Amino acid sequence: MKVQTDVVIVGTGVAGLFSALNLSSDRNILMLTKEDCESSDSFLAQGGICVLRDEKDYDSFFEDTMKAGHYENRKESVEIMIRESQNVIQDLMGYGVEFEKENGALTYTREGAHSKPRILYHKDITGKEITSKLLAKVRKLPNVKIMEYTTMTDLLVEDNRCLGVVAKENKKDAPEMQIYAENTILATGGIGGNYQHSTNFPHLTGDAIRIGQKHGVKMEHLDYVQIHPTTLYSEKPGRRFLISESVRGEGAVLYNKNMERFVNELLPRDVVANAIHEQMKKDGTNYVWLSMEHIDREEILNHFPNIYERCLEEGYDVTKECIPVVPAQHYFMGGIWVDSDSKTSMDHLFAAGETSCNGVHGKNRLASNSLLESLVFAKRAAKKIKEQY
Repeated sequence: MKVQTDVVIVGTGVAGLFSALNLSSDRNILMLTKEDCESSDSFLAQGGICVLRDEKDYDSFFEDTMKAGHYENRKESVEIMIRESQNVIQDLMGYGVEFEKENGALTYTREGAHSKPRILYHKDITGKEITSKLLAKVRKLPNVKIMEYTTMTDLLVEDNRCLGVVAKENKKDAPEMQIYAENTILATGGIGGNYQHSTNFPHLTGDAIRIGQKHGVKMEHLDYVQIHPTTLYSEKPGRRFLISESVRGEGAVLYNKNMERFVNELLPRDVVANAIHEQMKKDGTNYVWLSMEHIDREEILNHFPNIYERCLEEGYDVTKECIPVVPAQHYFMGGIWVDSDSKTSMDHLFAAGETSCNGVHGKNRLASNSLLESLVFAKRAAKKIKEQY
């Protein structure tokens, strides 16, 4: 079964959706997603999205990102992300995305390894707010068709040029589709489905990376995997519920089994995660305690309603008691190598979002840079396709 289109985008998270919104309206676009459109990690992002507040903040933002990434970041990419952040935020607000405000002015919060508040947020469901608004806009585009429950199984390649993808609907006896496209964008998300404990959806298993390797597409830093320090401890199987870093940014503290603090909670994620692992080993426990005692009850209910409700479902009232937390796989800093326009080493093949590696994050991602990085470089992919092809 052969299908012809101008652009095929694999993935319907923020990277895939923003690419579609920034491509020419006269291009036919086909989007594929392995499950339903709402089952992307973009919907799960809690904390927020970074933005350059003003020119005085540039050096600090740049240094915070580099320091968190152990100075293994690609400086050019970091600069691009920061410089283009304000335009992306304006784009989002133009699409109806709502960020918290006070007296009509945007409100900023701070998370671990940030030297000052520069994170915009929508309660504790920022990812859902952004992604749902982008998805609603894409669904209204007459030139875009979305195929849910459809898995990419291969690339169509000839002489190091991508001609499209091979895909199949997730149902028995479904025919294989050869989808030919002038340009292909891979935005398949992370690799958490390969881990026992992860904050990711289980169907996100790094398909684009595996298939890209098969065709000799250049990869970078495939061992750079981020562990999030605080997910709600549970003995139930399945995805781990993330307790946003912004909770610690607003004053939550970590305790050992003797209710003693053992780490500066606002250090970079890898440092805090390692400290928790060491403390669990020392205590002989499967978790440590996270306390929100220093955060006002009203602040918890207004800023973190989703976290409050989910913990309540598990039997913990965060306004009155500590909750057990444990590190879990969270984010992938490596992936398919791309240049500053999200172009891969294969002609007519682009990659954006968590499946790509443009070097912004270095060895360890700074909190709330993921949504921003995905959006900035997805938009650049679309721009490059418009310019070149």
